[in-house]
Amino acid sequence: MPRKRITRAAAAIAALAATALIVSACTKVEEGEDAASTFPESDIRLIIQANPGGGSDLSSRALATELEKILGVSIIPENMPGAAGALAMEYVGAQDPDGYVIGFAPVEIAMLNTTQGANVLPEDFDLLGQIMLAPGVITVGANSGIESLEDLVAQAKSGAVTVANSGAGSIWEAATVGLGTATDATFTPVPYDGGATAVAAAASGETVAAVSGLGEALAQGEAVRILAVMNDERHPDAEDVPTVDEAIGEDVVFGGWGGIYAPKGLPDDVKSELEAAVKEAVESDTYQQFQKDAGNLVVYRDSAEWTTFVDEQFTLFKDLLG
Repeated sequence: MPRKRITRAAAAIAALAATALIVSACTKVEEGEDAASTFPESDIRLIIQANPGGGSDLSSRALATELEKILGVSIIPENMPGAAGALAMEYVGAQDPDGYVIGFAPVEIAMLNTTQGANVLPEDFDLLGQIMLAPGVITVGANSGIESLEDLVAQAKSGAVTVANSGAGSIWEAATVGLGTATDATFTPVPYDGGATAVAAAASGETVAAVSGLGEALAQGEAVRILAVMNDERHPDAEDVPTVDEAIGEDVVFGGWGGIYAPKGLPDDVKSELEAAVKEAVESDTYQQFQKDAGNLVVYRDSAEWTTFVDEQFTLFKDLLG
């Protein structure tokens, strides 16, 4: 074959090969785009660190119902109690970061490393968004003779005052310690099995006071007197109850907040999809009504805002309880 014909044939083959490479590359990009846009393709597991029926469980399940409508797949709640929540959080952290295992993170995600020595650090997770807040309240028995938070603090400065809470290492124990630190008074935390039993102890006079969520205090009705709410503003379900700052001039803010998190390292598109879905679920009328009926506040923070907040809370608890 003449040299010119060989050269032309080689050029034609090279051009054909180049075209094939371009087509192949475009196909791969399109396939990648399709793959990214199809998340989720299967059910998502939602790991809950508490037993069924509690505040964490009910908030998680209420959100899961809305997430199913938004994402179009089943959100399967799985209760995994143990080690004050560390068991569930360590489990979630060890899963593949593909978006198909997420969890409900209570305030203890910022506490457990300090209070329990658990291998739980906020930086080890992708935090997708805060979904609720249960501000703490300070309660005494209706027949205690204590009419105000100022009275309670005065009593605690003249001698130790016992304060019931929902358990050692809980947010309400931390709130009790925080109140004592801010007022230079002696509040002695007494652990009980949950906020409801803690408030009942104060109502019966078994302890002088209790720190809990508002819903648990309201459940005791006229048997208790709510002295103050540990928030930066009054609670809409107890508008006659002052904040701690209003009552005694000390900015003491503690609450049982919670949100949705995932293993560290989610792909950007998956993280964006989940973050957007959490936001839409929190903003739904059904979810907002659920939290109102539970006596909680609907407080949403996006991934970046919640990550900053949790890091600040981690430092606060490290300084307070470490």
